[in-house]
Amino acid sequence: MATATALKPEQDSTVEKKIQQFRELFADAPEIGKKALENAVQVLKSQASDPPPPIESAGRVGARLGKVSELTIIVPLAQGGAQRLRAFLRLLGGNLSQGADKVGTLHTMRFVFFDNDTRLLFATAYDGDWDTYIDDFVAKIPDYLDIIDSAWDGWPGIRSPGAKDYLVKHQITAEGWYVAYPDLTVAEIQRLQRIGKAVDEFLDKIG
Repeated sequence: MATATALKPEQDSTVEKKIQQFRELFADAPEIGKKALENAVQVLKSQASDPPPPIESAGRVGARLGKVSELTIIVPLAQGGAQRLRAFLRLLGGNLSQGADKVGTLHTMRFVFFDNDTRLLFATAYDGDWDTYIDDFVAKIPDYLDIIDSAWDGWPGIRSPGAKDYLVKHQITAEGWYVAYPDLTVAEIQRLQRIGKAVDEFLDKIG
């Protein structure tokens, strides 16, 4: 307790310095930004004094919060790649659950075309380590992934020794990220859903 008390003034001083540096960066910001900063500065001080756990590394690349990691790729599309990938996504109604569910660790996955269909943002959230996650794709849905990624310029194929290097080259690690339930894996969420359903059915029977 005494150590914690002694450290408090030092922590407060560090937070004040960070807030001051942050304010200085807003010296030439638009007025709407300056006003918002002044409105929120006390809340920001409080949050900076007792911050939540920081994001960590997901392994080779990417960020992790708790048990959940993120993968964000911005990749150039091959000639005709956007047309082929769009046709594939539309074939499945835009919902990739049948393939994604086979991986077993995948929380979310999305595809966003931009720059007149010359580039693609591919983003996922998943459980665990980056290398293990990519290995799961290789083992469980390699052809599914190659149908998608063959739209990418220079994609070597998921079975290629150069596949991981290609992904790393185009992946951008998130600087900030939010996960509502960082300590729940896909398997744990599914288990809780089954328990909740069983409880509801039991309560209906005795109700």
